[in-house]
Amino acid sequence: MSEIKNKGWSVVAAGTAINLALGVLYAWSIFKGAVKASIEKGGPDAFQWSLSSINDPYAVCCLAFAFAMILAGRCQDRIGPAKTALIGGVLVGAGFALMAFSNSYAAWVVGFGLLAGSGFGFGYSAATPPALKWFSTSKTGLIAGIVVAGFGLAPVYIAPLSSWLIGAFGIQQSMLFLGIGFTVVVCGLSFVLANPPQGYVPAEPADPGPVAKLNAAKPAVNATVSEMLRNYRFYVLWATFFIGSGAGLMVIGSVAGLAKKSMGPMAFLAVAIMAIGNAAGRVIAGVLSDKIGRRATLFIMLSFQAVMMFAAMAVVNSNSAVLLVILATFIGFNYGSNLCLFPSFAKDYWGTKNYGLNYGALFTAWGVGGFVMGKVSEMLNAQPGGLSTSFILAGTLCAVGAAMTIFLAELKPATAEEQEPSQWKEFWSEFMLGARVFSGYEQARIRVNR
Repeated sequence: MSEIKNKGWSVVAAGTAINLALGVLYAWSIFKGAVKASIEKGGPDAFQWSLSSINDPYAVCCLAFAFAMILAGRCQDRIGPAKTALIGGVLVGAGFALMAFSNSYAAWVVGFGLLAGSGFGFGYSAATPPALKWFSTSKTGLIAGIVVAGFGLAPVYIAPLSSWLIGAFGIQQSMLFLGIGFTVVVCGLSFVLANPPQGYVPAEPADPGPVAKLNAAKPAVNATVSEMLRNYRFYVLWATFFIGSGAGLMVIGSVAGLAKKSMGPMAFLAVAIMAIGNAAGRVIAGVLSDKIGRRATLFIMLSFQAVMMFAAMAVVNSNSAVLLVILATFIGFNYGSNLCLFPSFAKDYWGTKNYGLNYGALFTAWGVGGFVMGKVSEMLNAQPGGLSTSFILAGTLCAVGAAMTIFLAELKPATAEEQEPSQWKEFWSEFMLGARVFSGYEQARIRVNR
């Protein structure tokens, strides 16, 4: 048993380290700033891009990342996490190699957007599922939070490293160094990832906690993707994931540019500090969701994010470096919580047998959210007062997302025997129950019964 337990923590460590390498996605604002400076400087070796298209590789990367998760999830379920992560490492290396040898717009859209984005999807999809399978439901949030925290924490070292490399060797040479390093790390650690043996059942602690007890009381479920798609909760989760990720990515992709006005060449520090908040949000939200439930935690995080988005208008206009860093850290914290809550929701509702494909389908919300919100933000920012409008839109959507959590039942997995009419009947029942709770009826009834 101790050997199996040690194997589980080894998988967690390897998955976290792989995500630490793949988290270069969140350092895009550093690359973006260097490309923009090259365009504005001009010259024979400069990037000959339109300034309006400068964020396109990042937007395409988010889409490729998300939709690659579907194929990668199927691979993870069929050929195992090790080979899936190995494919991811090779794709990321190929993408960065292409960027290293060409500064054309097409090369960077293909290199960073399609190849590296797909590689992120394959590597990321292989890290979390095997780690969750080694541990009991009482640790689902914690383990998911630890593994995905690596992705969020990556800019802490990648942002200053990238800034130094670009200053010392130029943009394209830096891409070559980063690509080689990431390929070696991801491919090397991929061989540590492994699913538990068939029939393995993780031991539950003596006091697993309220969420795990509720989960254990529900019938076992291993839903297929078609069964999941017939469940209304999938669409509620998809919409809230779209909102939470889109709002966060909108800020993450531009934070270095926002910080440059008040921090100058030290703007990378805002990216690095925000990454600490991003990683902390994943772990803390994971632990909290194990204690008070996924739905309650998601409501808290989306509500907090709405407040931060509305506060951002005043903070950005203040030109205060301290306030901007604090704001970015909290926005990163709330955004990071999404990346541990939604994989936990997927395991609770639909089980682990087809987890890779199921979560891959749900994860498309992340990519679509990043792409749509990023493009809308760029369009609005080009207009007078557009930055404030972007934050108002993001804050409003986060408030709507928080309200939508009323439709999420706590720990009621969809089983193969459930039929569509009963799904929607349950949906309506939960809506009416939620309405009573929010109106204060339920609280009053509880107090009277006491």
